[in-house]
Amino acid sequence: MSFNSTVTLAITGASGSAYALRLLQCLVQANYQVYVLISSAARVVLDTEVNVKLPGNPENAAAELSTMFKAKQGQIKVFGKEQWFSPVASGSAAPKQMVVCPCSTGTLAAISQGMSDNLIERAADVVIKERGQLILVPRETPFSTIHLANMHSLSQMGVTIMPAAPGFYHQPTCIEDLIDFMVGRILDHLGIEQTIMSKWGYQ
Repeated sequence: MSFNSTVTLAITGASGSAYALRLLQCLVQANYQVYVLISSAARVVLDTEVNVKLPGNPENAAAELSTMFKAKQGQIKVFGKEQWFSPVASGSAAPKQMVVCPCSTGTLAAISQGMSDNLIERAADVVIKERGQLILVPRETPFSTIHLANMHSLSQMGVTIMPAAPGFYHQPTCIEDLIDFMVGRILDHLGIEQTIMSKWGYQ
């Protein structure tokens, strides 16, 4: 099966799981293969916020997501938090692009300090060391000095910090419009053509 490219999508336990699902849907529709990493807390949040109950088994979770988004065979691959032999754990095989959406401040801190205690943190560490593209979508308010210091440190390393802070100039009429604002901006930064969010001046 031929795909345009491969992107790693990590989903953590911060609020905002709807952003992750919409991003995954758009990546599938753009014919990208997606390696999905889901923390234990993220599974709880997905159930709480959008009533999506993903199985703990990675293969079963991949099957459910593939059905949900009508993905091609092998287009969505889910890896467990301790699958250290998965492609994302090594610079020789990991995709050059990764998004953590939403990104908890705990994950933010671990990534900024290079503390790879699970596969999400290790995958982010790999992208940084290989000089790839890492986008973090933190969802917290207010940000403490610790959070801001971690963001500043990562930004200096070339990581894109994109807080889940949708704009309103496109005159949203529903929650889906706000979700698409953020997902559209993420896709823009990944260099993936998108039509869900108009660019400034083209509304």
